[in-house]
Amino acid sequence: MSRRRLVAGALVGLAVAGAAVVVAARRPERSAASVPPVPPVQTARVARTDLADSTEVDGTLGYDGSVTVTGAGRGTLTWLPTPGATVRRGQRLYGVDARPVPLLIGDLPLYRPLHTGVPDGPDVRVLEQNLAALGYGDGLAVDETFSAATAAAVKAWQHDLGLAETGALGPGDAVVLPAAVRIASVAAQLGAPAQGSLLTVTRTTRSVTVNLPVAQQELASRGARVQVELPDGRLVPGTVASIGTAVTSGSGNGSGDGTGNGNGSGNGSQTIAVTIRLTDQHAAGRLDSAPVQVHFISGTRRGVLAVPVGALLALREGGYAVEVVDAGQRHLVGVRTGLFANGLVEVSGVGVRAGQIVVVAS
Repeated sequence: MSRRRLVAGALVGLAVAGAAVVVAARRPERSAASVPPVPPVQTARVARTDLADSTEVDGTLGYDGSVTVTGAGRGTLTWLPTPGATVRRGQRLYGVDARPVPLLIGDLPLYRPLHTGVPDGPDVRVLEQNLAALGYGDGLAVDETFSAATAAAVKAWQHDLGLAETGALGPGDAVVLPAAVRIASVAAQLGAPAQGSLLTVTRTTRSVTVNLPVAQQELASRGARVQVELPDGRLVPGTVASIGTAVTSGSGNGSGDGTGNGNGSGNGSQTIAVTIRLTDQHAAGRLDSAPVQVHFISGTRRGVLAVPVGALLALREGGYAVEVVDAGQRHLVGVRTGLFANGLVEVSGVGVRAGQIVVVAS
């Protein structure tokens, strides 16, 4: 072999080796960043807590009690309130012949003319209670006698209302209702006679009506605490205010009319009406009527150990266990389960105690 061939062969060998080096240099190495990271283990602590299981039932947010206001039949309607307005003691409920017909608070309507010399009666007491509450009670004895002091207080009240100061009051001059009211609807029209059904009113307190299936009536007891889930998902507290005694059969869907009176409860089942009073009357904001969910407490456990439901492991031989993390090591601890509530489960067993760290399935 000639010297030229040997040199050429050497050059070729170097070129191949150089190419190998280039190829090796261009081959991407598998870095640690390209290896999928091992997801961290989710854990939770065994907690000692109170658990409460609940049953959800459809309800309707509205207002307490619906009452129809009937006119006395004298005069012409000259002013009517707006639905949604609130009328309190002494304020105008509607107007007749350009004079206000105010609201009085009491449990007995005005059923006769009241004036000096009228026989004693409980309706006089209702009038005097209202006069005193409105600030006209100086020298007034609140009893069942329509005295000269009563007449003077009536005149002062009439003066402030812009009415003729007669010192007497007739059945059509005011409307007596048990409490301040909210105007639910207006049936009458201006210019019509002030008689018949004029308005529908409710109380001003928010409530929820639930048509509770008879088979679930044990969930409700008067005074029991519940949680009301509003349409925006917020939970607000309430208490059971009343439980109906009449069973209703219907095929409705639990909706209401905005006055706290539901009109059905799905599937044609037999139901009883349960009224729930919101603890915070402002919690529902501006909502007048809305479908809600009521969470009735159906079971409670106090001071028990609990873990997230995702921490439970079903054992092949039966039963359950939790995986406890102790000093970086994991081991299974058999547990007995109790009440399930709000994503937690009651657990007990020889090897489980408060504060332990357990693995929770992701």
